[in-house]
Amino acid sequence: MLPPAAQLTAQQQALQTRLLQFIQVHQHDETTAVFVLHGDAGSGKSAVLNAVFTTLQHQAHQPDSALAVLHNRLLVNHNEMLKIYWAVAAADPLLHKSDFQKPTPFINAATKQHRRYDVVFVDEAQLLLSQKDAFNHFDQANQLDALLPLAHVVVLVVDFNQVVKLKSLWTPAMLKQHLAGHQVESAELTHQLRMQDPAVSAWINAFVAGRLLPLPKPADYELRVFPDGAPLVAWVRAKEAEYGLARLIATTDFPFRVFGTRTWYVQAGSVRLPWDKINFTDRPWASRPETLGEVGSIYTIQGFDLNAAGVILGPSLDYDEATDRLTVDPSRFEDQTAFRRRPDLADDEAAKAAIIRHVANILLKRGRRALGIYAVNPRLRARLLALAQ
Repeated sequence: MLPPAAQLTAQQQALQTRLLQFIQVHQHDETTAVFVLHGDAGSGKSAVLNAVFTTLQHQAHQPDSALAVLHNRLLVNHNEMLKIYWAVAAADPLLHKSDFQKPTPFINAATKQHRRYDVVFVDEAQLLLSQKDAFNHFDQANQLDALLPLAHVVVLVVDFNQVVKLKSLWTPAMLKQHLAGHQVESAELTHQLRMQDPAVSAWINAFVAGRLLPLPKPADYELRVFPDGAPLVAWVRAKEAEYGLARLIATTDFPFRVFGTRTWYVQAGSVRLPWDKINFTDRPWASRPETLGEVGSIYTIQGFDLNAAGVILGPSLDYDEATDRLTVDPSRFEDQTAFRRRPDLADDEAAKAAIIRHVANILLKRGRRALGIYAVNPRLRARLLALAQ
């Protein structure tokens, strides 16, 4: 799902050159230099990161290169995204599976070994833990502070609109505070590359911000609203047969438990479908044929491109007729691990509501060629159907 460097846009290629120059200039700095790459979901951030990392690993094997013999790692705190990078490594003889890791084992091992790497890349850096987490065997204050001493250069890919847990809550102000005293350069990717029509992306941006606008009628993108889950399921199966990589995904508004053998379900109108299960294989969830009968979540789809996404908006998202706006109710959001209380947050409810909006934004922007929507709450469903006319 990650395109080769030859397929990068002009904006991405210019950024790749700039990043490599930054690394060359700062590769021997004692105080860690940091490059921060911003961009919306689908703007091609991971593609640039992959291209730069692959170039760096290739040049590390060339004795006459200015970037020779560097020791580098790429980290991502998301199981399914890590599998995508492992697939990239399997296709390139100069890349290794061990080049790609999750932050916690990398931090713990490098800290124990007193080892400093040359360049550490962090994809989905907004998923770095911003507090201690015994469940993940991380006992330092936060993962960014723990990472900085472990590399001469750190490259962070950040989208604050994809923060999905309080324990990994990051804001622009927090990032600036933690990077104080470091040489910092930043850039932003502004083009929407995943979704093939910018009007659809703009409509989603308005929707998650609360504004419900008439649905655009793009010529090269299919955007539909469904009155029930059954036709949405049939539509996704038709898209899978037509061009592949079509899946059902939902906001984490339906009961589930991560561990155990019980099957948990998503109720979408007249249909009841099983949630995705823990994926112990090396293949990303959406690339496995058997998952066509499941419903994916942010835990299995974040960072992955689908051709068609059938999105089920759960009970936490509703509609206020008086204000004509989307409403968010954190008490109806089932992913309570995302809301594990933090004593350092003054306004938990605002942070919780923001997380739900982020989840909706991530899911609605998965489809490259088509997006189908079913809303569980009748008021929101009726309003969306009216806006589609």
